[in-house]
Amino acid sequence: MKEHLEKLDHLLKLITNKIEEAISKKQLIEIRNAYLSKKAEINTMLSILKSLTPEERSVFGQKINSVREHLFQLYEQKSNLIDRADLTDKLNKEQIDLSLPSVNYTSGGVNPVFLVRDEILNIFIEMGYEVKEGRDVESDYYNFELMNIPKNHPSRDMQDSFYFSESLLLRTHTSPAQARVMEEKKGELIKVVCPGKCYRRDNDDMTHSHQFMQIEGLLVGQNINLGHLKATLDLFIKKMFGPKREIRLVSSYFPFTEPSVEVEVSCAECDGQGCPTCKHTGYIEILGAGMVHPDVLKMSGYDPEIYSGFAFGIGVERVAMLRYQIDDIRRIYQNDVRFLKQFK
Repeated sequence: MKEHLEKLDHLLKLITNKIEEAISKKQLIEIRNAYLSKKAEINTMLSILKSLTPEERSVFGQKINSVREHLFQLYEQKSNLIDRADLTDKLNKEQIDLSLPSVNYTSGGVNPVFLVRDEILNIFIEMGYEVKEGRDVESDYYNFELMNIPKNHPSRDMQDSFYFSESLLLRTHTSPAQARVMEEKKGELIKVVCPGKCYRRDNDDMTHSHQFMQIEGLLVGQNINLGHLKATLDLFIKKMFGPKREIRLVSSYFPFTEPSVEVEVSCAECDGQGCPTCKHTGYIEILGAGMVHPDVLKMSGYDPEIYSGFAFGIGVERVAMLRYQIDDIRRIYQNDVRFLKQFK
């Protein structure tokens, strides 16, 4: 009996050392096959039980079961430890080194038209104007007739557009958006700016394009006069081009305003003294404006005896060309990366 217990202790120590020394799953499997399988020596020692007395059998049985259970627990612990180590090693080998330089994605520049558009809108929003966007495809009725431009009116020749049908076209100005606002708010105060694309059959050259961006403004209320228009535009010009810029109103003609004016701003190149940029006049034409024509008010449901208002139209490309000294309007639409990089 003593001999069997000593042998069992020897096997316990031997297998324990083997398990603790294993450094791979392969070694651990070899140890299990050699020392813990059914044919391994520690399991074959169970056959000794039948040669022992009942008292010895009880002691030896408990001993061998305890040893076997301890060794299997030790094996499982070692197996889990090796699995965790293998997983950690695998993750370390597969992890991304964030310190490596990434692909250099450079941000693009914003087109100057959109820079100027947003700046203009922000100026008028600060004055209390609401932004209203219209439709690119409009009816003849809203684009021309409600703007006091009936069929066969000579001014239509200046706004020849792209037609889908006899009465459906690409808008030539953003005035239809104003007409729709007036139709919606009959008898109410109106203070809106309407940005958007416009289309005309112009020959493309350095200063003209068949497509352009426009912002029109409209204010309708009671006792509105030309002084209010001049004060509004003077504030806009000073915010846009600097406090030193001055404006002057030059008589003009638009079918939807009466009286109508061209608004000129003092030249920034010569400070109003005269130079090639301003054709030696000291001023540069920048937008058109005027008091809303009584017929336009009447067609939109406003009594011109009670209500009056002013309107203005700003060509965004023209302002952008002045602001950034762009020599050709076509550069804005050519998607030349070298040009756009200047406006980051």
